Amino acid sequence: MILNRALILGALTLTTMMSSCGGEDIVADHIGSYGITMYESSGPSGQYNFEFDGDETFYVDLEKKETIWRLPEFSKFSSFDPQGALETIAIIKEHLDVMMKRSNSTPATNEVPEVTVFPKSPMMLDQPNTLICLADNIFPPVINITWLKNGHSVTEGVSETSFLIKNDYSFFKISYLTFLPSADDIYDCKVEHWGLDEPLLKHWEPEIPTPMSELTETVVCALGLAVGLVGIVVGTFLIIRGLRSGGISRHQGAL
Repeated sequence: MILNRALILGALTLTTMMSSCGGEDIVADHIGSYGITMYESSGPSGQYNFEFDGDETFYVDLEKKETIWRLPEFSKFSSFDPQGALETIAIIKEHLDVMMKRSNSTPATNEVPEVTVFPKSPMMLDQPNTLICLADNIFPPVINITWLKNGHSVTEGVSETSFLIKNDYSFFKISYLTFLPSADDIYDCKVEHWGLDEPLLKHWEPEIPTPMSELTETVVCALGLAVGLVGIVVGTFLIIRGLRSGGISRHQGAL
């Protein structure tokens, strides 16, 4: 299976497709992998990604012809000329042509992505936070990830990584949404992929502890008071018993 994916990934030509999941916007021209780099072209533009130890280090925006670092701090220790990405892409395309002829354009197997949504930090109402939508087990690496707030599309405060490749040649992608948690708002991460029969909505809403009723509070207070009184009685008894035992021992010693 891994060998097949590697061959498909290297030789795959993804033509414009439509699926029942409303994926008319999920379009890619071709995808190629060369060592630890991955190139994905969608229309007139695309991205060139460079990874290290499974994490994206940077990508090159081919339309703007500039290097975008995953963390700005990385640019202080290294640099990359975007022209180098164009040269590597030329090599990838040449390999694609050869492998496509050998594989007879073997169609890719559409896998069902696994989606998880969780907050970046412990959730507190009215405190800025970030929702993370992790789409894992993506193959082929063509997917739409969008956010909904109370059923309406959200674009402000949204960012995402490029596709990150795994050892089994599947991919994962992460989308971020900065937001202000409120008890009245609910969020959904919407994922569209060829492996899904329909768009997948992963639901998230703040978990607000249910306040105790007055009766429950009264019972808890009464139990706490009862336990405290029992502790006092038992403690007093043990102290008196200890004092008596000490007095008897001293009296016997005097005799």
